[in-house]
Amino acid sequence: MDSEQGIAPVDLGGDVWLIDTQMGGFDGITAGYLIRGERPALVETGAAKNADDVERALAGLGVGPADLATVVVTHIHLDHAGGVGDIAARYPHAQVVVHEAGARHLVDPGKLMRSARMVFGPVLDQVFGDLRPTDAERVTVLHDGDRVDLGGGRFLESFDSPGHARHHVGLLDSHTGDLYTGDAVGVWTPETEDLRPATPPPEFDLETAIASIGRMRERTPTRLLFSHFGPVTDVAMTLDRSVEELRLWVELVREARGEGLDLDHAVARVRERTADRYRVRAVPEVEEKLELLSSTEADVAGIWRYLDKQAELDGT
Repeated sequence: MDSEQGIAPVDLGGDVWLIDTQMGGFDGITAGYLIRGERPALVETGAAKNADDVERALAGLGVGPADLATVVVTHIHLDHAGGVGDIAARYPHAQVVVHEAGARHLVDPGKLMRSARMVFGPVLDQVFGDLRPTDAERVTVLHDGDRVDLGGGRFLESFDSPGHARHHVGLLDSHTGDLYTGDAVGVWTPETEDLRPATPPPEFDLETAIASIGRMRERTPTRLLFSHFGPVTDVAMTLDRSVEELRLWVELVREARGEGLDLDHAVARVRERTADRYRVRAVPEVEEKLELLSSTEADVAGIWRYLDKQAELDGT
């Protein structure tokens, strides 16, 4: 494909293709994945504003309006599922598959969009667009341990992986051993091989997030497929790093609070103490898109809220 047609999908083997959704106009920020088997499935749609890019990529892979069988999302945040309504309308035979706690928001996205507009302001229209409703009969609810049929005996095993969001699932491909991580393992930056936590408010919980990573480890995946962004083959090391990064960021914010610093100063503390930790800091154009996707301010705010909840539980 040329630049006007979008970025060509990448063949990852095993009938799995990475689709760059070009969120916010950036390359390498949010991925969708096509599993092109007997029952073609799209894992993650990206944002609503990028539905055209996804449709072009699918067409280039020979998947037309009548061919897509399933759309699966790891959770309903707008960078992962914002395009569900648009994609469902363009692929009328596709069933939309989502965690049971997220299903109602895809059918009636009003509350979700009102909340998103309060958080993002004008950036919502510039980067994400509106999540459009999906007919209820098109939505299939995932419970822990459910399977998504890919045809030919191949399936995605779904398992609850909260911590980033309570409605988050991990998806394991029975054929390739690929694990679709969503945001549960964090944000991978392939240009610099950095891994940073994804801990936005309001639902981040450290213990739950670490337990979810443990559930992923137990399934011994062969490869991690990050929604942000791309494949990683060193599974054990990456999962270990994810836990390490989570603990570090929480400890830095806890330390700042203990010194009586406010949220803004906690953000500055995290930036200062991690300045030499991430190579992306030396690549401004890459850091720009990382901060758009998963800003330090938002992630520290999520940790701050988590620590507030812990203090309430502890009565302190």
